Amino acid sequence: MSRFETAFAKGPALVCFITAGDGDTAANLDALVEAGADVIELGMPFTDPMADGPAIQEANLRSLAKGTRTADIFRMAREFRARHPETPLVLMGYANSMVARGTEWFGDECAKAGVDGVICVDIPPEEDAELGPALRAAGVSLIRLATPTTDAARLPAVLEGSSGFLYYVSVAGITGTQQAAQASIEEMVGKLKAASSIPVAVGFGVRTPEQAAAIAAVADGVVVGSALVDLVKQHGDDAPGPLRELTAALAQAVHAARRV
Repeated sequence: MSRFETAFAKGPALVCFITAGDGDTAANLDALVEAGADVIELGMPFTDPMADGPAIQEANLRSLAKGTRTADIFRMAREFRARHPETPLVLMGYANSMVARGTEWFGDECAKAGVDGVICVDIPPEEDAELGPALRAAGVSLIRLATPTTDAARLPAVLEGSSGFLYYVSVAGITGTQQAAQASIEEMVGKLKAASSIPVAVGFGVRTPEQAAAIAAVADGVVVGSALVDLVKQHGDDAPGPLRELTAALAQAVHAARRV
C-alpha cells in the first residue's frame, strides 16, 4: 500500500498544512506528526498565492523574506522523510515554482525527496499536460481540487489522472476566511464519493475541533491550514508547542469518527 492508502485506510485522516520556511519548519513538522497529523501539506512560498487568504499570504512573504528557495524545500522534504518514513508528504503551491526548471526535473526531485503528492493550485485539469505526466512518471500523485462549482459535467476531468486523495475546497473563495455550511459539505462529499473511490478530504475554513469532527463524520479527511499558520505567526520559533496542542485536539476530534 502507498503511504496515502495506509493513512486513509484507518478512517478519517487529519491533513495539516504549514508553509515551508515560516518559523522553524522542521520542528513545526515534527510537532504536527507527533500530535497526530496523518498527512502533511507543505506550502511552497510564492509571491502571488491567489487562492490563499491573509494568513497564508503573510506566511509566504515571511518565508520568502528569509530567502527560502525550491532547493530548501526539497531539503526539508528529504529530512522530513528520513525522520518520518510513514507519513505522507504533499507539496502544495503554484505552477511557477513547479515548472521553472522543467516538470521532469520537478517530478524527479519530488520522488528523490520522498514527496508523495503535489497540489498545484493554478493548473486546471484541462491543462494536465503541463505537469501531470511528469509527476505520474515519477510515481508522485497529482492531487486535484474540487469546489462547490464543480458540476457533473466537469467532475470527470477533475478525477481523470488524480490520485492520492481529492481535496474538496468547501468554499468559493480564499483560504481561512469563512466556512461552508455543513449541509452543503455533506451534499458535495456524497456526490464526489459516488463518482470515485479516491478519498475525499475537505478543507478551507476549518479551524476548530468541533468543525473538524462534523466534517470527519462524512468525509475521508479534514484539512486544516490557516489556523496552524496563524500559530506560527503568533509564536515564531516557539510555535511547536502551540501547534502540538491544537493538532492533538483536532486529531482527537477527527479520529473519534473512526470509532463511530
